[in-house]
Amino acid sequence: MLSRMGIVFMQLLGRLPLAWVRVLGHGLGWALYFLIVPRRRVALTNLRLCFPDQSPAQRRLLARRTFIHFAQAWLDRGWLWHGPPELTRQRLTLTGALSELQGTEPVVIFAPHFVGLDAGWTALTQQLPRQFTTIYTTQANRTVDAWILAGRQRFGSVRLFGRVDGVKTIVAALRSGDPLYLLPDMSFGKENSVFVPFYGVLAATVPSLSRFAKLGRAKVVPVVTRMTRQGYEVEVMPAWLNFPSDDALADTALMNQRLQSYIDSMPDQYFWVHKRFKDRPPGAPSVY
Repeated sequence: MLSRMGIVFMQLLGRLPLAWVRVLGHGLGWALYFLIVPRRRVALTNLRLCFPDQSPAQRRLLARRTFIHFAQAWLDRGWLWHGPPELTRQRLTLTGALSELQGTEPVVIFAPHFVGLDAGWTALTQQLPRQFTTIYTTQANRTVDAWILAGRQRFGSVRLFGRVDGVKTIVAALRSGDPLYLLPDMSFGKENSVFVPFYGVLAATVPSLSRFAKLGRAKVVPVVTRMTRQGYEVEVMPAWLNFPSDDALADTALMNQRLQSYIDSMPDQYFWVHKRFKDRPPGAPSVY
């Protein structure tokens, strides 16, 4: 019942002016920062590890801004998934090396975990004439799961792979010319990860960007989405040269290194609420 009411609320938000939605998100973000203490501690721990030269006051300010942008981006799903298509297109600006996504060449899109992830996906699927794919994690709540699936399949010809679909199915689609929107910059457990530096701290990181690019014979094109007052700016960057290599560990370390440069341009829009360092190298103590 609560899930359905929440979805109705999001549908109503899709009709409001963007400025109103962002004001609501600002208030929600402040509330979450003060009420969700465990996640606030996670964010502050991540920022302490990644930005040791900042003062505690600077990191608290950055954490509050992160919560605000996170809440605003969540409420923006109202117009992303329920607003008029012409309004959605108006608020999503595609920029950069768009030619990298033209044609049928296999492409793995490196989409880091910024708050605008869903906006970036929506912009690509609505505005570019290709069939895009991504990997989807099923939600425990069936109502919410159906809502998210419908939202992410709203525009274009898209395919969402579940974890059970397996690597072969994903690679086959990639080789056939369907770009893969990949989010490999989080901790998914030690079993399938390698430890490489992230802001100087060893972090368990899945080497999937390198592996999918190699298996799919694909180039890697970063797409970074930035929240703006007008909506979102989705920047398509030039394909990485000499990537992947024959060394998945080196490739994954390079991915984190380049990710840092993207984060440094808008640190308050990254997913610091995620336990990025929950998996530690042997003998290293927990940080949370």
